[in-house]
Amino acid sequence: MGKLFGTDGIRGEANVAPMTPETALRLGRALAAGLLEDPRRIPEGRPRIVIGKDTRLSGYIFEQALTAGICAMGVDVLLSGPLPTPGIAFLTASMRADAGVVISASHNPYYDNGIKIFSRDGYKLPDSVESSLESMILNDAYSDVGATRKDIGRAFRIDGAWSRYVVFLKSILPADLTLDGLKIVVDCAHGAAYKVAPAVFEELGASVIATGDTPDGTNINDGYGSLHPKHMCQLVKAHNADIGIALDGDADRVIVADEQGHIVDGDHLMAISAIQMKREGSLQNDTLVGTVMSNMGLEISMRNQGITLLRTAVGDRNVVEEMRKGNHNFGGEQSGHLVYLDHSSTGDGIIAALKTLSVMIREKKPLSALANVMQTVPQVLVNLKVKQKTPLSELPAVEKRIKDIEKKLGDTGRVLVRYSGTEPKIRVMVEGLDEAQIQSYANEIISELQAEVGV
Repeated sequence: MGKLFGTDGIRGEANVAPMTPETALRLGRALAAGLLEDPRRIPEGRPRIVIGKDTRLSGYIFEQALTAGICAMGVDVLLSGPLPTPGIAFLTASMRADAGVVISASHNPYYDNGIKIFSRDGYKLPDSVESSLESMILNDAYSDVGATRKDIGRAFRIDGAWSRYVVFLKSILPADLTLDGLKIVVDCAHGAAYKVAPAVFEELGASVIATGDTPDGTNINDGYGSLHPKHMCQLVKAHNADIGIALDGDADRVIVADEQGHIVDGDHLMAISAIQMKREGSLQNDTLVGTVMSNMGLEISMRNQGITLLRTAVGDRNVVEEMRKGNHNFGGEQSGHLVYLDHSSTGDGIIAALKTLSVMIREKKPLSALANVMQTVPQVLVNLKVKQKTPLSELPAVEKRIKDIEKKLGDTGRVLVRYSGTEPKIRVMVEGLDEAQIQSYANEIISELQAEVGV
């Protein structure tokens, strides 16, 4: 068994190593043991861990295995059933639980699954804690110890977990606003938000056309949701809706369609919200935290509005880390992970949609008009399969080519070359005003890379 934790927990094909019930059992034991050994723990109290999942068939396997491992160590489990990832973060913090576990592979197909963990404050675990857990799992550190007799942990179902989360989400829309008169298409990706999302928008007054809301264990993300927004766009036009909202399998990201059925991605949604927050005086430090993948058009738009765009490495976890370090309260990714730290400790697709709707209502403008605050700069992305991930600093010819192109682009473009964190690939991204020119530049870099590291 190799390295377990990746950029967002443990993930892989369900019931295939390392994503097996045996791994989940060991993880449950290790997580519980870590809580029992935490010096901050109240000795008289029994720790509690919230476990939630999406709608994958394999969720039952990992839910039971994790519960067994946790209870075997004398720690209690609170089971929420299917609930969005940000919903588990919310429950963990609001119920004063000691940790939260999400069983989900997010936007991956149904035959994959994953496990990610939140600490008691609702934030994802730091690398150091994941590394410690991984060591315990790989060494099967607690296989011969555990609670006995009355000390064995218990498992409880949280009554109405999803409705608690709905009440919280509804509070995000300002009390003086309502969704009355709005027609909204909501694509739940047959995932964790299949009950929550339609309920939130309906109870706030909208007329909802729900789709992707009949999970069967194997149809999560299959042709629906934020990775497949075409269906949502078609429904927006067919029903003359005001907006389309497409979530992914665990509802921590969102892609939106305007009233004309055109996609509005995470960069545009961030621009809309950041400008409104600055106008209201609620954007801390007049700063938006994005990633290296955010389009240059977002940077230009923010600069024109007196807002600083800080960039991090790819991953909502990196965005949140930068936000907490710099005391910033808004950030996100082009892919639709939007994080509003005043409300949630992680990306939440439904919150992002509610924030967008609130701007539409306040400004009395359709989404298509609001999205014009940012103009997308042409971007070319080319992937190259590699034999080995040689550091760019050891490829002088490639580095020289990149620097030459950056000099030619000046402040009208951008070059980003990085290795994939999950695949044997290197990704070359070039932005600029002339699409043919940047395609040529990307090809030049790829040619240099093929000679050095390409397959």
